[in-house]
Amino acid sequence: MTRDAKTELRAAWDAMLAELARARDAIDDPALHPPPATERHLAEGYRYLLGHLSIAIERAFFEDPAHPYFRQAIHARAKSTIDNADAIYFAAAIDGNASYVVRGRAADTRHWRGAAPAPSGRKAPQYLIFECASGYAGDSGSLAELRPGSRAMTGSLDSSAIVVEPDGRFEILLAPERPAGHAGNFLATKKVRVDKQSGARTEYVGRFLSGRQLFHDWEREDAVELAIERVGGAAPAPLDAARAIESLRRVGALARGQMLFWNEFYDVVLETYPDRIRRSEPEASGQVTRPAFMPRNALNAPNALGLATGGGQSTNIYAGGVFELAPDEALLIETRVPVPPSYIGCHLANLWGESLDFANHQSSLNGHQAERDADGGLRYVIAHRDPGVPNWLDTTGHREGFMALRWAYTEKPPASEWPTARVEKLGFDAIRAHLPPGVRFVSPEERRERIRVRQAHVQRRYRAF
Repeated sequence: MTRDAKTELRAAWDAMLAELARARDAIDDPALHPPPATERHLAEGYRYLLGHLSIAIERAFFEDPAHPYFRQAIHARAKSTIDNADAIYFAAAIDGNASYVVRGRAADTRHWRGAAPAPSGRKAPQYLIFECASGYAGDSGSLAELRPGSRAMTGSLDSSAIVVEPDGRFEILLAPERPAGHAGNFLATKKVRVDKQSGARTEYVGRFLSGRQLFHDWEREDAVELAIERVGGAAPAPLDAARAIESLRRVGALARGQMLFWNEFYDVVLETYPDRIRRSEPEASGQVTRPAFMPRNALNAPNALGLATGGGQSTNIYAGGVFELAPDEALLIETRVPVPPSYIGCHLANLWGESLDFANHQSSLNGHQAERDADGGLRYVIAHRDPGVPNWLDTTGHREGFMALRWAYTEKPPASEWPTARVEKLGFDAIRAHLPPGVRFVSPEERRERIRVRQAHVQRRYRAF
């Protein structure tokens, strides 16, 4: 190693540490929009930062569109973005000007085609989706990346449309456009948008292939095996000083960008903290105050993917809010779903956007785990301790945090038939009185068995071997 390389690598290391210090400031500097500085929020903030750092190291040194692989974009040890407790989030860097082949192998997939699930044996996840986009949310550290036209999705493909062989194998071609005569699974990596007024054309090139595997039956569903290969690719060159310098600097930039972006997103866009921002709009008669986008002890109206959601899954309809509960209070969420979706989930997260510990606590419920009432409704109870009802969501002791509902539709129904949700705050002792007759009692023994199933599934979902 030359003297210059040694000096420049040390300088890059120091620059990375400086960026990480800026990222660390986002844990407790009020100017950088963190959650309130309680002991638990601060402790979880350091874990949250290190999760972003672990992801940043992997991306900076190994994210290469010439030699892609699928990484876990969010996982049980690096959570963020109010993540879905039922999901494997995966991502691979691509160059939308090139072509790639994705190969997969799944267990029984009959439910992907609308058939009844297999009565026994292993199953594929409830839902699988691939999405190709021209950018990655949060990397810039600035909300300016949410401006219209800043990025676009060039293509998507979900499990309802994936052609699967009888043995569970499938292939997907990724390319700027479908080749002549190609009839298999395909995902476009380029997209052109035309401005309706000016006629100006903007071309978007895919830079990331990402997706989700969503689980319903945590006992029987197994992750899909996935691999990606660039068509005509070659072996990567050995790491040299120039690339290491670039990667070190990128580690710090990515960690800092993600911390700053999501803090500000939760505070400014989602309006999570009512004491920090005055939400008023002028009217002829004066000023009127409107609810926060993420209201307290309530849910916003179900909404589709857009800038207000910071991205997300393109086939989802979302509803969200913030729970804030005293020790003897609870929330009752009542939902109606006129058109059955491919996937249903209700989840809790802390104010850093980390899903709560869904392995060791029932802090999430999906459409398989939750029990419907006799009137067809789905009702969830959020409380600090177990009320003995099937659809309890455990706050794990958090006085406040995010609550999120997701419904995935391959084809979205008309807005008049979207799901609805109603929230009511109750005293803990009044929970039973506000539930329909016939809601059964869940014993401590049954609750422990449910947790056992969750623990086993989470280990299997995120296993390293």
